[in-house]
Parts: sequence; structure tokens; C-alpha cells
Amino acid sequence: MSYMFKQLSREWRFMLRQKYLLVLLGCAILISGFSVQSGLNEVAQQQQTIERLKAADVADRTDTQNKQDEIGMLAYYTFHLTYSAPSDLAFAALGERDIYPWKHRIKMLAIEGQIYESDTQNAELTQAGKIDFLFVISALSPLIVILLFHDLFANERSSGRHDLLVTTAKSPWALWGARGAIRFISLFLCLMLPFYVGARVSGTSLVAVGLVSLCCFMYLAFWAILSVYWGKNANSGPKVASGLIGIWVLFAFITPILGDLAINKFVHSPKGGDIMLTQREAVNDAWDLPKEATMDAFTATYPEWKDHVAMQSMFEWKWYYAFQQVGDQIAAPISQEYRAASEKKYELAGYASLLSPPLLLQRVLTRLAETDAVAAHKYEQQVRAFHKTLRLYYYPFLFAQGEFDKGNLANLPSFDKFINKQHGVRDTDSAQATNK
Repeated sequence: MSYMFKQLSREWRFMLRQKYLLVLLGCAILISGFSVQSGLNEVAQQQQTIERLKAADVADRTDTQNKQDEIGMLAYYTFHLTYSAPSDLAFAALGERDIYPWKHRIKMLAIEGQIYESDTQNAELTQAGKIDFLFVISALSPLIVILLFHDLFANERSSGRHDLLVTTAKSPWALWGARGAIRFISLFLCLMLPFYVGARVSGTSLVAVGLVSLCCFMYLAFWAILSVYWGKNANSGPKVASGLIGIWVLFAFITPILGDLAINKFVHSPKGGDIMLTQREAVNDAWDLPKEATMDAFTATYPEWKDHVAMQSMFEWKWYYAFQQVGDQIAAPISQEYRAASEKKYELAGYASLLSPPLLLQRVLTRLAETDAVAAHKYEQQVRAFHKTLRLYYYPFLFAQGEFDKGNLANLPSFDKFINKQHGVRDTDSAQATNK
């Protein structure tokens, strides 16, 4: 043990005398720190936006309830905020949150159009993304590893010291192992220390921190081993670096781009705009169709109201909201096709990531942070499910045509209660958490 410590101590002192290595390590900790701070700021902005919208949502709904007395008008003008709050680990891997919507204001109208009207604003955003910790680790850290390890052997050969060092060293570990370990540990700590500080600030669980640390360690070890293997018999450090950078470009850019092109070519998907157009055309056409056609299509889905569809006038709110629901039913097949295609693309992207270590790391960490396409689709389904609770709340008042008392608005569904119920959180627990 003392012998190993001596070797590590020697290599540590040797590294401290090499200024270019210290500059690289300094750059590593600065870039990592900047990325963590950037991620924390982005998550804080999203959380502040959600809190601000929640307050505005309550005020807007209260104002609407004070102005409107008729149940149909209340349903028409009352908006409900839905949102997907960032996880405690989101600061490190922002993932797809700048592509997929994470907040909506919905009401009793057809839901498909409300969900996908944000699609045109989000789907074509730049793919450059934000500089978060995941970007630094997956895309930039391999370059630092290459610069640290590409000349581990070549530098000694070009200076003529290689044979002497090999002859005088007790074992390969005493020389190359200790030198490589010191460089690797130093880089790992420089990259991870800002993350640990960010995790502490964000309140990230120790399990998540441990999993991220393990993934990053394995990823950096892959590049370090590749760099050492690639340059173990080389005499020219620049040639080694050139070859390793070529591999980095292949893994980090060429493979993901080709994989994405291939997936989009073989998996055909409708666009969100197509779904929205289909739903809106169905709703608009309903004004000119016989009311029986709308009510028959509606009661096929909600047979419990088949005895309450008779109309006493040319316009009744139950008919209006019935053809909103029918519009969703008509758009449902293309919406399901869209979601199935998205799931297929995500599945195929998983296979493509096996050929690209940076892409694989991104996939694993965004899943841990719940910032990937899976989390976005889960939120979308939550919005649909919450909208269904709204329909089920309003339908008895619309179809049974009973007296509506504004006191019943106390039972109006809210997204917060809906999410808490899904997570098994009692309303009292939620209120205590809010007060804290």
C-alpha cells in the first residue's frame, strides 16, 4: 500500500509541474461549473414560471367564476393550467424540455387541438440545445480526456526517455498505471465537483447522484482506455490525437445524425398540425351536420347519457360539448398513430445509441432526470387524463340539466389535486408541503 501511495504521490507532483495539464484541468472545472450553473438557472426559471402561472391561473379562474353563471359559459371560459415540473436532477440533463411542451392551459373544448397547437412552436426549435452538465460530459469531456492521455507514451518516446523509464520501473503500474490514474482521478473530480454542488443545491437524492457518478465514471474510463490503447505503440502524439478526434467526431456527430436520418426515413409519422387540423375540421363540420349524427357518435362513447340527448332548442351546450368530444374521437386514430410512431422512434434510437457512447450516455441520464421523450409523452397523457376528469365533472350538469349551484365549483377538478392523487399524495399532505 505504501509503495502504491509513493507512486501516486510521485506522479501527482510530476503532473503539477506540467502547466498544460493544469490548464486543461482548470478548463474542465470551469466548463463544468458553468454548465451546472446554467442548468440550475434554467430549472429555477422554469419553476418560477410555473409558480407565476399557477397564481395567475387561480386569479383568472376566480374572475371567470364571478362573471359567469351559466354552466356552459363557465366550462367555455374557465382555463386550467397543466404543467410538468422539472425533477431534482433536471439541472444536470435538461434533455427534451426545450423541444416538448411542459405547460398548457386547457379547457373543456376538444383536447387534441389544445395539445398540439404548441407543436408548431416546439418541434422546429434549434437542435443545438443548452449547455448543461450532460452536454459537457458527453460531448466535451472526451476531448479533454484525449488531450490528457494521447501522449502518455508518445511524449516519452519522442523525448528518448521511454526505454529508460520502462527499464527502471518495477512494473507497468508503477509508471503508466500511476500516471494514468492520477490524470483520470484529477479530471473526474474536476468535472464532477460542480455537479455535486449543484445536486446539493437542487436537493437531488443520493441514489440519483450515485447513478450519475457511476455512468460518468464508466464513460470517462471508456475514453481514457481508448486513448491509452490507441497511443500505446505510437511515437507521435499529434497523430494519436488526430485519430482519437476522428473517433470522437464519428461517435458524437456522424453516428447520431445518420441514425436520426435513418429512423425518420423508415418511421413515418403524422405531424401535430395534421392532428389539430383534423380535429378542428371535425368540430367545424359538426355545425352543419344533423344533431342526431353528433349525439349518436357521442353516446357511442358515453352511453350513460343516451337518454338525455334530446334537444329543446336549436342550440344547447350539451350538443356543443358533445361535438367537441366527437372531434377528439375523429382525431383519435391519427393521434394514436403519432404517439405510436414517437414510441417506435424512441425505441430505434435506443438501438442506435449502442453505436454511439455519447448518445447512450445522454439517453441514460435524461431518463434518470425525467427530461426525455418518455417523460414528455407521460405528461401529455396526464393532460388527456385530466381533461377527461373535467368532462366527467361537467357532463352531469350539461346533460341532466339539473340546477347548477356555484357551490358545486368547490369540487371542480384541479391539476395539482389530480397529480397528487396519481402519486398517492393526500390533499392534507399537499397543503402542508405548500405551507412549508
